[in-house]
Amino acid sequence: MSVPPVLAPYVARLAAYDVVGEPGVHIGMPSTRLTLVLAVDEPVDVGWHDGAARGRYWANVSGLHPAPAAIHHGRRQRGVFVELTVAGARALLGTPAAGLAGQMAEVAEVDPALRDLPERLSYADQAAWEGLVARALVGSLARHDVPGPRAEVCRALARLTGGASVADVADDVGFSRRHLGDLVRAEAGVSPQHWGRLARFERSHAQVRTGLPLVEVAVRCGYADQSHLTREWVAFAGCSPTEWRRRELPSVQDRAPDDPPG
Repeated sequence: MSVPPVLAPYVARLAAYDVVGEPGVHIGMPSTRLTLVLAVDEPVDVGWHDGAARGRYWANVSGLHPAPAAIHHGRRQRGVFVELTVAGARALLGTPAAGLAGQMAEVAEVDPALRDLPERLSYADQAAWEGLVARALVGSLARHDVPGPRAEVCRALARLTGGASVADVADDVGFSRRHLGDLVRAEAGVSPQHWGRLARFERSHAQVRTGLPLVEVAVRCGYADQSHLTREWVAFAGCSPTEWRRRELPSVQDRAPDDPPG
């Protein structure tokens, strides 16, 4: 759905999902967004790819993470999936994104006021889920009313996302590279270099899922060559883009537009 304008700086995406398919394990890909998953019918069974932090969550929030998540699912998944910007962590959850980096938690542990969202969804018509969650997040925004990230940090993250080098970004915002690194890590939980890699991987993920030839994806996204692209995919996704397509792409096509988390 189109989120209310007041949420636009904080919510990159908000979508209900209702997917039927074969049971299995879905790869939750790293990105520059935090994820909030609100489950209906049964909790989401999710952990990191190595099995760490695996649990069953009715309302799961995960921060920026350098490796994939493993989402174990049955034949049907229903709920609402929200992607939060780094600024959205402060505004909607009351904590810097750095405090959630590499973490998975029940939303109630981060913001107890959102504890009842899954139950409220279970009693509502599916068509009303997105609006219900959007209204709850607008309430969170008013409740927290906390200062956002420094303007220089927001500008730095935007430029890094666009592919600018750390040196150029530091010059642009008027900080030394060390000071910029300290500020970005304090806000996002990752270094500027790692943020840039995450953003480039995120761009490549969007293009790989369209079926574009991998050599062209590598060129468009600024990788040295296809081998470089593949190495970054193994680092971030735990598999090559070719393997990901084989495992995920048919189900991704089937999911649209109501695709599940990850």
